Amino acid sequence: MTKTLAAVLHTPGGPEAIVLETITLPDPKAGEARVRHTAIGVNFIDTYHRSGLYKLALPAVLGVEAAGIVEAVGAEVTRVKVGDRVAYAGAGPGAYAEARNVPAARLIRLPDAIADEVAAAALLKGMTTEFLIRRCFAVQPGQTVLFHAAAGGVGLIACQWLAHLGAITIATVGSEEKAALAKAHGAHHTILYRTEDFVARVREITGGRGVPVAYDSVGKDTFHRTLDCLAPRGLGVSFGNASGPPAPVDLLTLSARGSLYVTRPTMVTYTQDVAEQDASAAALFDVIARGVVRVEARQRFPLREAAAAHRALAARQTTGSVLLVP
Repeated sequence: MTKTLAAVLHTPGGPEAIVLETITLPDPKAGEARVRHTAIGVNFIDTYHRSGLYKLALPAVLGVEAAGIVEAVGAEVTRVKVGDRVAYAGAGPGAYAEARNVPAARLIRLPDAIADEVAAAALLKGMTTEFLIRRCFAVQPGQTVLFHAAAGGVGLIACQWLAHLGAITIATVGSEEKAALAKAHGAHHTILYRTEDFVARVREITGGRGVPVAYDSVGKDTFHRTLDCLAPRGLGVSFGNASGPPAPVDLLTLSARGSLYVTRPTMVTYTQDVAEQDASAAALFDVIARGVVRVEARQRFPLREAAAAHRALAARQTTGSVLLVP
């Protein structure tokens, strides 16, 4: 057993509900490894867990993504060994801690070319981007896509990867500064959604046709209007709820708007199979190593300031990836 500092949630609530505690970590069980964290990723799903939008068995340690060093392994573990540099993004909550036990099948060994901070900043967001643009909808060269919140962690990776695929990205952002950032990362068109009618602008940019796919992590404030941006038989991908969950979709409106499709995918489903998880991570590491995708931890907070990180994320004061440093 070992002691570790952790950010614990006892009851759902705002950032103030995050409590720093020293907890006892048992020895790894069979099939587990203990990872000493060097960098911890902060993601919107963490805020959903904290608020109670996504239910957790409480008390629980927040956080689903981190990188670090394997310092102990349980019985029957052959995937990793002590001293390996690893990262994970599909092991469930528990990352907001100096160390934790992780199912070894969910650990991904890091290539020499991928630094710990890059892995913690990129893995969940990058694997999300991978399944969204390569498997949920396989974006083809020349296609025009709409991507909301394009200056966020997923958005900046997506803008670069989509440009590499030869797609044309229409990016919505909340400020001129974020528009410049999205363009610097490969977006072809930017829309300031707070001051512009993004539906009208998408129709203008596409010559009235609309887009074959639109990616929406904003939720309540945008998703139903996002459907108005789609071409006939287009796909609306809802993969987040930054402004709250979107209202239910009336299936009859999908036919009226042009036989549209809607999906609500999760990375858990798309990486449930370990081989798919490993292939997704390998694809991400490849585009990072080749310089196709640049990932920056643009904001860092000490682990003890996890609540401040959540406040900044909720207020949309962040761009790119946010890290906690143990």
